[in-house]
Amino acid sequence: MAERLASGNAAIALLANTLATVAVLAALIATLGPISGAHFNPVVTGVALFNGQVDARTAAFYVLAQIAGCCAGALLANAMFELPVLQASTHVRTGGAQWLSEIVATAGLVFVAFRCKSVNEAAWRVSLWIGAAYWFTASTSFANPAITIGRSLSDTFAGIRPADAPGFILAQVVGGVAGALLLRAFAERRVAA
Repeated sequence: MAERLASGNAAIALLANTLATVAVLAALIATLGPISGAHFNPVVTGVALFNGQVDARTAAFYVLAQIAGCCAGALLANAMFELPVLQASTHVRTGGAQWLSEIVATAGLVFVAFRCKSVNEAAWRVSLWIGAAYWFTASTSFANPAITIGRSLSDTFAGIRPADAPGFILAQVVGGVAGALLLRAFAERRVAA
């Protein structure tokens, strides 16, 4: 919709995408967080597994559901806007600046998400991080391997060529590791009395 209404103005399209993403992400985290812990991202789930917050079986189920959900969402969006339901993106997204951006966006996402003390806090902090990262990264902050796969099925402003997706996913995994290291570096320390 943003692309259609922006009449070729990429900044307006990006602003519209940002606002929609922030709003829906906040609503979904607040709504589904109490049910599943708001696991929408395989990197976040991987860090939770590493931290012992979920078991391997649950993590595997979440990752499969995340990828399936993102792909289904892309197909549904294509259908809602009368585009071919099954399509591959031709939007080129590759190169060092893009990958570095994904590392930064994902590391920040992991750091922000795991520093939240409640689902309600995560709803606004995580959505604001992602919204801001749309603008301060060269990649427009996918920060999520499942989203990357889903967006490869959309030949729109938001898409990514399937051939470029592996570079993004690798960068996101590296960002997840960096985020986990940041969490450890900035862990709250208890001072003995």
